[in-house]
Amino acid sequence: MNFAIETNGLSKFYSQVRAVDSVNLRVKPGEIYGFIGLNGAGKTTTIRALLGMIRPSAGSVQVLGQQVGPNGRGPWSRVGHLVEQPAAYPELTVRENLEIAHRLHHIPDKNATARVIEQLALAAYADRKAGILSTGNLQRLGLARALLHEPELLILDEPANGLDPAGVVEIRELLARLAHEKGVTVFMSSHILTEVDRLATRIGIIHKGRLIEELDAEKLEALRSHRLEIRTRDLQAAQRALAKAGFAAKANESTIFLNDARAIATPEEAATILVNAGTPPFRLAVEQEDLENYFLRLTGEKT
Repeated sequence: MNFAIETNGLSKFYSQVRAVDSVNLRVKPGEIYGFIGLNGAGKTTTIRALLGMIRPSAGSVQVLGQQVGPNGRGPWSRVGHLVEQPAAYPELTVRENLEIAHRLHHIPDKNATARVIEQLALAAYADRKAGILSTGNLQRLGLARALLHEPELLILDEPANGLDPAGVVEIRELLARLAHEKGVTVFMSSHILTEVDRLATRIGIIHKGRLIEELDAEKLEALRSHRLEIRTRDLQAAQRALAKAGFAAKANESTIFLNDARAIATPEEAATILVNAGTPPFRLAVEQEDLENYFLRLTGEKT
């Protein structure tokens, strides 16, 4: 199979620090790949290696079937990227910044600048100098530059950085459309795990420089644990009643949690027990572990 991104044994060492350690990535064309990890886990270092911005200490990188190598070798006319802070000429307007990028990319489409201004909702700021843009609008400008030449592959480091909640939703929907309607491959790192969970078709988890998990959305769905959450006015009495019936119940100050397969399969049984014990629940719901809790459990960061 031809992969949009393929790394073999990708490693980057800084003195005694292994920033990235033997990472093997396989990103299929047209998928949205969420690359997640704690700060310092190696996300940005990996992305910089994918883009040829740094030379790996060991291993190889292929992007869109082409080996990434020294002297800027790579299929960059087919790749859009945004890494760390978006770069812009502060004294030039949004439109002027995009027109410069338009000329540098030798883009034949004369309407490309107008297209991305509309795509990224930048029309109201098109004639404003980049140096006075808010963090969110500067991020939109960076994304507009990445999309200007209609790339086959987007490599994005924290694409929602600085955006307000409405902007985060807009970018999520834009990336989903590009992948589903135009077949664009999206490789994105993010610390907003709820967004990765909603958008990604595949997820890779990097921890201390190593890729510790790589799985598609369906498998992730199956791996994430379920539990029955119960709220009642007398938690202690409810716990005693459930324990007497053979349920192993845990609780915090407001909620009882049951992880038993029996409780998850037949929550009405727990409800009946509590009603008969005189502590009827006012909330009873089977909840699935979210990506954040799965991630913390997997990396051992959850206490």
